[in-house]
Amino acid sequence: MVDLSTSYLGIPITNPIIVGSCGLTASVDSVQALEQNGAGAVVLKSIFEEEIALEFEKLLREESPDGRYTDHFDYFDYVIKDNNLKAYSNLIAGCKQAVPIPVIASINCTYSHEWISFAKTLEEAGADAIELNMFFLPSDLSRSSEEQEQAYFHVIERVKTELSLPIALKISSYFSSLGHIIKQLSQTGIDGLVLFNRFMQPDINIDTFQVLPGATLSTPEEHLFPLRWIALMADQIDCDLAASTGIHNGNAVIKHLLAGAQTVQVVSALYKHGNGHLQTMLAELRNWMETKGFERIDQFRGKMSQAHIANPATYERAQYMKQFGSHNAGDEG
Repeated sequence: MVDLSTSYLGIPITNPIIVGSCGLTASVDSVQALEQNGAGAVVLKSIFEEEIALEFEKLLREESPDGRYTDHFDYFDYVIKDNNLKAYSNLIAGCKQAVPIPVIASINCTYSHEWISFAKTLEEAGADAIELNMFFLPSDLSRSSEEQEQAYFHVIERVKTELSLPIALKISSYFSSLGHIIKQLSQTGIDGLVLFNRFMQPDINIDTFQVLPGATLSTPEEHLFPLRWIALMADQIDCDLAASTGIHNGNAVIKHLLAGAQTVQVVSALYKHGNGHLQTMLAELRNWMETKGFERIDQFRGKMSQAHIANPATYERAQYMKQFGSHNAGDEG
């Protein structure tokens, strides 16, 4: 009998497929639907400090078109933040009452003091864990890579001091030495790392000369990037690894577990195929385990990590060789 149960951030879950932070996890009803279709856990849609700030700026423009700022606007700033946090806290509480699976809150902030107050409020609301969705676009030419990286460690230190909840950190791949920073982050006392954050990429409309959002959903091929880094880091770090981006079917789930992931996060596949696709992915995982004779996930997790394969250099190969070796130089590009 196949047992899909595992754990994430020290929390028992019924299976390793987690629905990542997105619009599908923004209401109690939608979270219930995901749980009924087999989600092992959910990460609620992020509360964005940036959105709260934009709401405040809109109010400033409406109430003070001449640009004059008065002290009473500090009150509105407080009220807007308080209302947003209350709404998010109510979402957490509602989901905890409605579903038996873990409910993970997600925070996207830009200033360290806000991370602390936001996280503390969501812990008090009953979240099972908190995912810090951190990203600082490395476009500020006045800041070194070291300064950028230190911002992550500063936030983690502050949050770990204040909270007792398990904490996962969702990161991008935009680091000068990715393996080194993953290792360092894992040693801060956090419980998990999510590899990797996927961002909106701008596109250009050549007819209207507008900058527009690019493709918002991932493709199945994109899972290969986190797959490599999961395999490289699984035996090198001190916390759980969750794979994110491009997880569209059961095969991708299996591959990341073989590479060493504790769990995977799914979003785009559900937008494309509906919540019922969770059942399909779970069935594919279950059938594969039965075919291979595995009863538990721990029996094969990490079997294909870099530390456990015959040729570890395979995961470090960066250039095409045999695949395109027969092509003429004129065919390249």
